[in-house]
Amino acid sequence: MIKLLFGLHRLPHLSRAEFQRYWIERHAPLVRSHAAALGIRRYVQTHTLDDALNDALQASRGGPEAFDGVAELWWDSAEALAAAIASPAGRAAGEALLEDERRFIDLARSPLFVAEEHPIVA
Repeated sequence: MIKLLFGLHRLPHLSRAEFQRYWIERHAPLVRSHAAALGIRRYVQTHTLDDALNDALQASRGGPEAFDGVAELWWDSAEALAAAIASPAGRAAGEALLEDERRFIDLARSPLFVAEEHPIVA
């Protein structure tokens, strides 16, 4: 399997709580409704906590600003993903998701990439 990872930053006018509420309450059902057309096998949202530990971890590494969350979507293969997004139903689903993402995600600051998972400790 392959996965698509999406490190999300919220739009500037949204608080983290508003962003995460919209993501789980509005966007997640939309993804679910298009999962079959896109061939999505699994979809997970990881919401960043507002916790002092995150600030300490970032400072200890000199790292950049944390994401507001990470989306993970799985497909059987790169070919399955390519076929899904090339189909008319997949293109329509992708357009609907992108239209909604523009409502709450700062897309220019939110990297998106396909990757292969290598579990080390399971």
